[in-house]
Amino acid sequence: MHLGLHISDFTWPGGPSTLAADLTRVAVAAEDAGFAKLSVMDHLWQIRGIGPPEHDMLEAYTTLGYLAARTSRIELLAWVSAVVYREPGLLAKAVTTLDVLSEGRAWLGIGAAWFEQEAHGLGLPFPSTAERFERLEEALEICLQMWSGSDAPYKGRHYQLERTLNVPAALRRPHPPIMIGGSGERRTLRLVARFAQACNLFNAPDIEHKLDVLRGHCADVGRDYDEIEKTVIGPLDPGADGENIDTLLTDLRRLADLGITHYHGSVPGVAALRPLEILADQVIPVAAAF
Repeated sequence: MHLGLHISDFTWPGGPSTLAADLTRVAVAAEDAGFAKLSVMDHLWQIRGIGPPEHDMLEAYTTLGYLAARTSRIELLAWVSAVVYREPGLLAKAVTTLDVLSEGRAWLGIGAAWFEQEAHGLGLPFPSTAERFERLEEALEICLQMWSGSDAPYKGRHYQLERTLNVPAALRRPHPPIMIGGSGERRTLRLVARFAQACNLFNAPDIEHKLDVLRGHCADVGRDYDEIEKTVIGPLDPGADGENIDTLLTDLRRLADLGITHYHGSVPGVAALRPLEILADQVIPVAAAF
């Protein structure tokens, strides 16, 4: 099992004036520790459960471009891009640019979006749930067409592109991998079976059932279930002095036994770097053997 670091909070002790330097230290430490992926949220306000909307939040793709210049091995993605915040042609171009400038380390993380107050607050579109899922499907088709080398028109219900030209092409072959966030059984997991190289599930009691649903969708569409990376997002807290290590490793072993191959999490107090050092020493090498 691989581990990934999700940076979901930018309200750090030094404030905005040291945020660039602090973010560099965290990214380099995560790469050196052996984390496989590094992600940021695609939000413009802080989300509930982490802090109030007024807390610091950085725009995702600007931040990922910065992180590409500060790292050399770790894979980079937004966890996950809100499909209605950018036109699909622009999103495909952003991920392609990130892939080129990171020398082939970009993923497309994408989902149907959920933070209605944020969207309305900043004047971003936020249609009905049904329409957002329709747009998600079309956006996936557009991104794959742009990464295929075709510059043919695309005519969908919600998006019409006259020429899907995308140069330079992404370095990753056949294209930057796609991770679809969410665990909805009828729509999201079926889109995973059709389009994605990875799913993202929550570390919840129903995870085994969700994997069975995904397996069924793969059978329906003729997709090899084993081709899809099974990813879980959840807390990644080793404790101030490593007191949570045994519990964390037991949980990771349980998930690995279910077929989860990547665990992605936010680390409390990450700006202090000490939690990353504990994870590097006591968790990542052990989890790699699961």
